[in-house]
Order: sequence, then structure tokens, then C-alpha cells
Amino acid sequence: MPDHSALSRTVAAITRTVRVAAGVFAPGHLGELTSIVPFELVDAVLAETGTVQARLRNLPSRVGVYFVLAMCLFPEVGYRRVWAKMIAGLVGLVVVVPSGKGLRDLRRRVGPAPVKALFEVLAGPLAQPHTPGVRFGRYRTVSFDGCTSQRTADTARNRAWLGKRTGNGYPAVELMTLVETGTRGMLGAVFGPTAEGETSYASKLLHLLDAGMLVLWDKGFDSNMFLTAVAGTGAQFLGRLRGNRRLPVLARLDDGSYLSVLNHVPVRVIDATVTVTCADATTYTGVYRLVTSLRDPRRHPAHRLVELYHQRWEHESAYYALRHTILHGRILRSGDPTGIQQELWALLTVYQALRTAMVHATETRPGTDPDRASFTIALHTAREQLTNAADVLPENTDLTGAIGRAVLAELLPPRRARTSTRRVKSPLSRYAKHPPGRPTTNQKITNLAITIHDDTTEPLPPPTPSPPRKPRKPRLTAAATP
Repeated sequence: MPDHSALSRTVAAITRTVRVAAGVFAPGHLGELTSIVPFELVDAVLAETGTVQARLRNLPSRVGVYFVLAMCLFPEVGYRRVWAKMIAGLVGLVVVVPSGKGLRDLRRRVGPAPVKALFEVLAGPLAQPHTPGVRFGRYRTVSFDGCTSQRTADTARNRAWLGKRTGNGYPAVELMTLVETGTRGMLGAVFGPTAEGETSYASKLLHLLDAGMLVLWDKGFDSNMFLTAVAGTGAQFLGRLRGNRRLPVLARLDDGSYLSVLNHVPVRVIDATVTVTCADATTYTGVYRLVTSLRDPRRHPAHRLVELYHQRWEHESAYYALRHTILHGRILRSGDPTGIQQELWALLTVYQALRTAMVHATETRPGTDPDRASFTIALHTAREQLTNAADVLPENTDLTGAIGRAVLAELLPPRRARTSTRRVKSPLSRYAKHPPGRPTTNQKITNLAITIHDDTTEPLPPPTPSPPRKPRKPRLTAAATP
């Protein structure tokens, strides 16, 4: 019989080279993600925002920026454990081990401005024009959506800024983003108190639109002023109107849609019913009224636009990655508005860096849709690379990297048509009451039928402009008597 004892006693020695910045700058890195957020970029935004340290000590500002970003990669641990992960791979180097207070002071000294500038540099469309799933014809599809479910620490300073929901819940911050639906990469973001409203926040991102984009939005953005502002950017749009909207019918089109006008903007309206058949034979329907600037029914048939509108839900997947995959539903750790701003900009920067690595990887395989890349795999690989201080300054020119290789090794299957129950097992849910007829479990869709409503009534004449309103007289109130 062969002797396996000698083989079992064999030892394999593995050595590796770690290349990082020198001296007190060594802890400042994000592992492989440092190639997307390089030292030169961090130094540039620090100089631009005037936040470079006055004197070079043990914790320079560059290290502080990387610490804030790493803090969002590891939201489940405290400051000192985040620092421990940043220096875990620096074996043999003499590095400082600061106290928790020292790291808090470092965060405060860096502030939110350089982290915001960092995100604004990374933000933007990620995919090449030929990448599958990112365009509708010649237009890059993007979407607006807001998120009001991100909770913050329940402190007096946070409540003073954000207000507080009824009951004993946490103060919530509203996040508004413009997302490339094909990659879920972010083009821009704003956030603040929920009282300001979605259209107000979205209007602050309109400068990011251009004539090569097709913007999607849901009925929460049904506003004449917002639609007019979007049209003024030169971008095309496809949005949902509320069911009680009644627009003038200027001309009926062969595909069942009709031409109309909304606040002096020429539009096309599509009324459609979508019937979904699930794997358990359950069927349910939804009624949609869509408005679009794409007015040619031959180039853009109504049923194609109804199918395209479903891509707006890619935005929800982006928010799921932020709130659940990265944060695991945790509240933001910062106890004051300045800290919240810094933390949110850092979270968005880390998210965008991960999406960038994922898109770069999928584009090395022509024909691969970016939505097949697993955000969870990319996130966990990035965490491992940071802990090992791996590929901080890579010696080779492999653009895919360990994150890309991990993503490509376990690509998700092509997207299936599925339906969600939109219900959680909790007495307090952000969803409305479960609608009748909808399945009680997530189901595979076996058939999807779109019916375009073609009303044969005579077209309505365009509305006559209403006269300007007279200024309202001030209300007089009686003086209070003692």
C-alpha cells in the first residue's frame, strides 16, 4: 500500500508581496478598490475642499477618508475593529493603533465635503454603449426614485434636522438618486429631510440629464412642473401618471395610444392593463397610464414602452443593495447631521466603486448583461481584499482583479420574470395592505399580457388657457383679548 504519511506531513509555504503607501499613510487603503479610489484622487479632493491636515501626524487626512469608506464596508463593527481590518494585512509594518476617540476626531476633522466630492467624481454612467440591457434604441435608460426607509440614530440633533415619524421610530433621511437602470450605477444623489418631497429633490439632479437619455419615473413624480423641467433638459421621458389624470385627446394613434399636451409639452399617453399569470395559475392585473415624449408609434410602439417601463424597478434593486446587502438593515451610526452626511456620501461612494468593478468585469465577456453580476459576491470579495491589503498597488495590469474574477466565476442566471408579494411578516410595514388576488408567496411568471386601451370616442379639443389667478387677499383676524 502507498505510504500517505509522508505526503500528509508535507508543508506548502505561500508568500505574497503587499504594496501600500509608505509611513503613516500605509493604513489608508481599500484593498483592490483602491484602484478605483486611488491615492491621487483622494489627495485631490482633500486639496480641493481644503481639508488636508495642517501638520503631518499619525492620522493624516488621506487615511481618514479611507477609514470613513472602510467604515461603510464593515457597518457591523465599531471604529477600532474597522481600523483593525485596515491594518490586518500590513504584517511587519509599524502602524499606529489609535483609540476610539482618536478615530472619532479623525472623522470630524475630515468632514463630509471631500467624501461628497469623491462620490461626484465616481458617479456617472458605467456601461459602454454596446453593453446589453443599458439602452432603449439610441437612448441610455436612467430613472429617478427616492428612498425614505433609511433610518438614523435617534438623537436630538438628528431629530432637529430630519424630524421624526409618528410613534417611537427612528428619524429617517430621504435619499433621491438618478440611476443607470442597466447597471444600477449612480449618476447623482441628494438627501435630506423627508418633508421636502421627491420632486423637489429630483429637480436638483436635472443637470445630469442630456439628450441621449430616456428617463423613467413612477407616479410619485406626477407633476406638471417636474415634467416640464425634464423636457427642458433635452432628455426623453417615460413616466407613470396617476389614474385620475384626464388629458386632452388631440389625435388617436394606430397602436391605441394618443397624442396630448401637458403643461404646453407635447406628449403621448398610453393606457394599458397588464395581466400576470403565475406558476401556481394565480392571475392579477394592474392598470397603468404612461406619458412619454416618444411620440412616434412606428419607432416606439405602445407595447414596447409598457414593457420598458418595468426597467424602472432596477432602481429598487440598487436601494436593496444599499440598505440590506451592505447595511443589513442597520441604522446609520452617526449621531449628528454632519456625520450622517459624511456617512451617506461614503456609503454611496463604496456602492459606486463596487458597481464600477462589477461592470468592468462583465464587459470583459461580450454579451453579458451587467445584472447577472452578484453584488453580494463583489461586496464580500472587496472586504476580503481590504483585510488582506491585497492589490492596493497591483504590479500587473489585470483590470478584472479578484473582485471581477469572483463575480464572473458565479454569474447569476439570466433574469427570470418574477413577481413579489410586497409583504413582510411585521405588524408595521411600509407597504400597503396586501391586495386581493395577488399571490401570497413570490412566484415565477409564466405569462404576461399587455392590453392597450383604444378608446374610440372623438378626440377632445385642446384646453383653453385659464386666466391668471388674482392675488389672494390677506386674511384678517381679530386681535386676541386678554
